[in-house]
Amino acid sequence: MTVSSTDKPLEGYRIGITAARKVDEQVALLERRGAHVEVATTISVEPNRINEVALREATHEVIGGRPVDLFVATTGIGIRSWFEAAASWGLLDQLIEVLGRSEILARGPKSVGALRNSGLRELWSPDSERFEDVLAHLRGRDLTGRRIVVQEHGQSLSTVAHALRRQGADVHVVTVYRLEGAHDPDPVFRMVDLVAERKLDAVTFTSAPAVAAFMDMAGVVGRREEVLAAFQADVVATCVGPVTAAAFEMWGVPTIQPERSRLAAMVKLLETELPSRRDGTALDVSGHTLLMHGDVILLDGIEVRLSPAPLAVLHALAVNPGHVVSRRELLSCLPTGQASSEHAVEMAVARLRAAIGTRLIQTVVKRGYRLVVG
Repeated sequence: MTVSSTDKPLEGYRIGITAARKVDEQVALLERRGAHVEVATTISVEPNRINEVALREATHEVIGGRPVDLFVATTGIGIRSWFEAAASWGLLDQLIEVLGRSEILARGPKSVGALRNSGLRELWSPDSERFEDVLAHLRGRDLTGRRIVVQEHGQSLSTVAHALRRQGADVHVVTVYRLEGAHDPDPVFRMVDLVAERKLDAVTFTSAPAVAAFMDMAGVVGRREEVLAAFQADVVATCVGPVTAAAFEMWGVPTIQPERSRLAAMVKLLETELPSRRDGTALDVSGHTLLMHGDVILLDGIEVRLSPAPLAVLHALAVNPGHVVSRRELLSCLPTGQASSEHAVEMAVARLRAAIGTRLIQTVVKRGYRLVVG
């Protein structure tokens, strides 16, 4: 594929979209820049199809119970949907009044915006936009007897409520909407195949549940290891913000994210990131120049041909040159059918050393392997 002119900076690139919201907007942003787009919604979010009976009952409990000491807002769409429903029942003014007397914590800028549009003001919000940091903020406080209302963010917060109750709090969780799997899983299965076979240049993710759902689907069809290897080497996992990126941490997948958690900023980042990656990754390894461009490996300008297993190991080691990668992590990167035991990793490393030299890869006793940089 050929990189385009500045008018079409993403021409020739194939990018997957997993979003459930603002899909058309994201498609337009990418196609306008020349990208070929594949869409596979991994989760179904339908906040307007809420359980009105349950939400109305929860709203009455918030309004009619004893005063709320602390209110935790987790998503902008959840706040807006709840307040719109309350308005339709004639309860919005009472709800705003009750919540307005409480200490308000907001997870991120979207929930902050939704609160302020309704005349409410947050007392604190973490820079990280991570819900875990909201909990950490509360963990060191005495919550005995305090009434806390938590707006659920699409996934069950029952364990969170339990943790806060252990601190002595009276916790009321308000469920506005639920996140469910995609209605049609076939497009997701197709995208899993495209990633595993490295036929996409990047995949965008706009929520942590979308990451979890995609990896679950990859596991269902038995291609999770191939997907992980692809994300660690050739396919760029692109996240809209730190909360989404954090969902990839447990898988050891490197991600890119814009400074501002916005769709336009994420697309702009791809404009610069993808062309730079297509030029290949050049590393100074033990006095040699190692150039990696997908499956093409050049050592001091000479092409080195590697079979899939040692190639996967090399890509995994090159994600963080000089850092130790454990045998277990390398095992997860091996192609399906070759990841039977850590012995398979040792064999792959041996074949890699035979191809590029023994001094370029160091064994760190009881820890794993690393590329010797510099």
